[in-house]
Amino acid sequence: MTMALIKRIELPALLKSMGQAGVNDTGTKVFLFFGERYLCREAADTLQKSLLEQYGGGSVNTIDGDIEDSSRTLGQLMNFSLLPGIQIFRVTDSRLFHSKTVAATIWTRVIQARDAKKEKVCSRQLLSFLAIAGLSIDDHLHEMSASQWQTLFAFAKPAEDLSWASEVLATANLPKKYAGATDIAARYVEAFKKGVPPNNILLLTAEAVDKRKQLFTYIKKEGVAVDCSVVAGPSAAAQKGQKEVLREMVMKSLAGFQKKIAPKALEMLFERVGFHPVAVAMETEKLALYTGDRVTITVEDLDAMVGRTREDALFELTDAFGKKQAARTLVLLHRLLDQGMHGLAILATMRNYLRKMLIFRSLQLGSNPSWQSGMNAGHFQKVYLPALKERGEWGDMLKGHPYALFMSFSKAQEFSCAVLQNWLALLLQAEFRLKGAPLPPDLVLEELFLTLLQSKRQSS
Repeated sequence: MTMALIKRIELPALLKSMGQAGVNDTGTKVFLFFGERYLCREAADTLQKSLLEQYGGGSVNTIDGDIEDSSRTLGQLMNFSLLPGIQIFRVTDSRLFHSKTVAATIWTRVIQARDAKKEKVCSRQLLSFLAIAGLSIDDHLHEMSASQWQTLFAFAKPAEDLSWASEVLATANLPKKYAGATDIAARYVEAFKKGVPPNNILLLTAEAVDKRKQLFTYIKKEGVAVDCSVVAGPSAAAQKGQKEVLREMVMKSLAGFQKKIAPKALEMLFERVGFHPVAVAMETEKLALYTGDRVTITVEDLDAMVGRTREDALFELTDAFGKKQAARTLVLLHRLLDQGMHGLAILATMRNYLRKMLIFRSLQLGSNPSWQSGMNAGHFQKVYLPALKERGEWGDMLKGHPYALFMSFSKAQEFSCAVLQNWLALLLQAEFRLKGAPLPPDLVLEELFLTLLQSKRQSS
């Protein structure tokens, strides 16, 4: 069977045609799923089930692409098996399609995982990033020159101190060396051209692929390549596409429980979870089990089971405020109020945030140690922070992860002490109005945030 590149939504039709054609020795021997990781896994599960049914059973050899020896996998694929049925070699997160052209994309995923404090995901993406250049975890990214980085990864080296990357990898219990997966891709093509044993099938998943690679071109022509990618970004078209994917997932999951969900509850689920397919799948299953014998999931069920945690929601608010994102700040403010959070609790969070900025800014204005605009994370952690702690002032404020403190200090330098003191006075006025004035809390808080967001951060 010769196939071309298809979209994920076309997979059911393909499986149906494969089932009608029946199993033979000239069938497809290699399948590739690329794009959004969870969607790849889900689609690959569907194919795997279909293949096992077509061949009357068999076995699945699951291989982690992050620590895979690609030569060994190829050797196993070319061996004839004495076991009955089909033999599926399923490689998750394959690196066979990586090259410098996808390095920037993988690096973006590294940063996103780091910022979201997802250490396992961050280490996995860093592993893939290093593998592009055939590096090991002993090759420290922060020690590379800008020209070395450009040569290896085909994009400019980030300006920030990258020593955190080595720290992440050092605590991730990863192998020291990686197989040269990108160099062996051509050998896979030759092996398929010569002929793979009849009942052996290779099933690959990968988040990022270089579509110019010979192996990808071969699979697109002689195998099956399934595009599971989803357009990212805040544009209307991207948001629409993301919602369609999530809606499909929710409906499919609920159908298995013979459940439905109210339209408003579905929209709220998308808002609270965002485009995180794994989280959406887990929350949907949780809602279905929570409702018991009831058929329809309501907004009340959603509030009870899928509410954002207080800490995460408040952190998002201060993060949006710190980045001067007015629209996002107001949306998060109203979301907190809609979820029943008292206005005084929101003010308390803002007071703590501004107080922290004021303390950090006052420390920066001191002469010993000296704060320099543009200070990198390495100097902050190794020199500036220890010197601050030696002074014995604000010890409680200087606890926590050094990189998180560095980001807070970097943000604090955007403000002047006079402005922060004035803002704290405005917060106090808003608190008095919330406690005594006959005004809706949302109006008081909206006015406060708009006033703060529109005012200068440095005193003239």
